Amino acid sequence: MRNPQLLTSRTRSLARMEATGLVAIIRASADLAGHDELVDTCKALRDGGVEVTEITMTTPGALQAIEAAAQALGPDACIGAGSVLDGPTCLAAIRAGAEFIVSPVLNLDVVQTAHRYGKAVIPAGLTPTEILTAFQAGADLVKVFPANHFGPTYLKDLLAPMPQLRLIPTGGVRLNNLHEWLQAGAACLGVGTSLVQKELIAARDWPGLTKLARQWVEAVQTARSGK
Repeated sequence: MRNPQLLTSRTRSLARMEATGLVAIIRASADLAGHDELVDTCKALRDGGVEVTEITMTTPGALQAIEAAAQALGPDACIGAGSVLDGPTCLAAIRAGAEFIVSPVLNLDVVQTAHRYGKAVIPAGLTPTEILTAFQAGADLVKVFPANHFGPTYLKDLLAPMPQLRLIPTGGVRLNNLHEWLQAGAACLGVGTSLVQKELIAARDWPGLTKLARQWVEAVQTARSGK
């Protein structure tokens, strides 16, 4: 195994995603978007073993939240930006401290900007043509979105003729079906409210969120071990 100190930010982020198998997605509304709450959310997830967290740009004050979380957690966690639609937003997120960039679409400027600054980038695709186009454009992983309308079988069917793809399904991934997505060939899983539950954040139940995160991590480990 390579020395972690020698890994670039880009390869280090990807290694952490695939090692844990999870990217927690925070998409908070205005009433839950205080910086303290978002930082505490990231900490609670990290304490449960979910090291990779995406804060979407649809979250009010997202750039400030990314900066605060990146500074508070340091190398103990990997904080990224989601819902990035264009190059300028990508650059702003990187300057705020984002270690990786996720987009719900394929925008070539986003891919190029992320790689120019040494960051991993995960654009989205849905059809076989869109997904392969994203891969050929330089995507480190391709976000299959919205995956909930198609299910794990669709992922398996995509990978049959294109096994070189590294896919992260997002949407429809739940604790009771994550093993199906992993068995279908997902490199890792994008998980929103099934993991980052708004009720727990609103109640500031950080131990509860940590416990839930730990359940997800253990479920991924079990699924990968084939038990």
